[in-house]
Amino acid sequence: MDTVASAETAAHSRRPALPTLTGMRFAASGMVFFSHAFFILLPASWISGTGPGFWWSAAGSTGVSFFFVLSGFVLTWSARPGTTARAFWRRRLCKIYPTHLVTALAAVVLMLGFGDAFTAGQLVPNLLLVQSWIPRYDVLTGINQVSWSLCSEVVFYAAFPFLLPLVNRLSVRALWWGAVGAVLAVWCLPLVSAVLLDGGPHLSPRMDYSVTQLWFVYFFPLARAFEFVLGMFLARLVVLGRWLPVGLGPAAVLFLAGYAGALYAPGQYGTVATTIVPLALLIPAGAVADLDGRYSPLRGRVAVWLGEVSFALYMVHQLVLGYGARAIGFGTGLSGWQAAGLSLLFLAACLPLAWLLHSLVEMPVMRRWSRARVPVAVPGPQRPEPAPRPERTAAPSSDTA
Repeated sequence: MDTVASAETAAHSRRPALPTLTGMRFAASGMVFFSHAFFILLPASWISGTGPGFWWSAAGSTGVSFFFVLSGFVLTWSARPGTTARAFWRRRLCKIYPTHLVTALAAVVLMLGFGDAFTAGQLVPNLLLVQSWIPRYDVLTGINQVSWSLCSEVVFYAAFPFLLPLVNRLSVRALWWGAVGAVLAVWCLPLVSAVLLDGGPHLSPRMDYSVTQLWFVYFFPLARAFEFVLGMFLARLVVLGRWLPVGLGPAAVLFLAGYAGALYAPGQYGTVATTIVPLALLIPAGAVADLDGRYSPLRGRVAVWLGEVSFALYMVHQLVLGYGARAIGFGTGLSGWQAAGLSLLFLAACLPLAWLLHSLVEMPVMRRWSRARVPVAVPGPQRPEPAPRPERTAAPSSDTA
């Protein structure tokens, strides 16, 4: 433990930014974007299991898992000694909630404009970010559908100040066992869901599991916490210089192979389990590539900028896709190439909106309220100090800098 502690002290003083991981945020949000785009534009292909819609059908769940593991990694990597829990929570709340509130209000306006009904039972849990605790699909995906994932992030943020000191005290051996345990837990969740939870209505012919079973594996915040904690373990291993020698290129190939497996995995194993190990290799590989100065296609200025606006893109894209497609009145006879071209046009429309949301909401709120104001002392009138008595002069205190 002394070795781990000393390595941590040395590593933290030289812990740099990791631009590749910022670029990875856009890769994750892009997967979610194109999965939703092809679901809206090619629903028959997405559901039937053939064609270009099917090829993107696992991208949404994989992208969300990417976000969760990446969140645990980045927060652990960037944690500053001495930061209080209250300061951490304040910063994270300023980061996510204003954007969530603006997009929720935009969703309400669009729903009213297009004549879509919604209830207080959908709106209130959404605004409070507790909808993922309720195993009802209309509540889970009500208002701005993608905001369900923020419920899990809120749980992660609430626990992080308590988890971090525990993870920091673990030995390298314990960190490896923790990472393995988190992966095994992710793999066990579909089995637990199938055995313990009842059946019921299915969302589509491709889903041979009930809405309740889907909720437990995919939406339930405590089930998704294993991915976040896995990211914390991985970050600590990189901090301590004890990560595997897996390069970014081989890790990316393994990730693509895992994604292909997710498309054909039975039951809910394609939701998270099939790609969790490739993600656990890919994210640290990107971090190590930055640390070692090796080539990374996600380190450039454009990739980093896209990563910076990725949260706003994630929050706004479903509204643009869903209501944009309805506004232009597209037909159902699109070809794969037509759907791809239209998806890129929608992405081009989403990016300026994401930049505006990032620039006019997220960043101003972060600058204004993410840190507590330090009161400025106003000097008062100076009083002359009495001359010290020689026989009463005290020695300087031991804590004087």
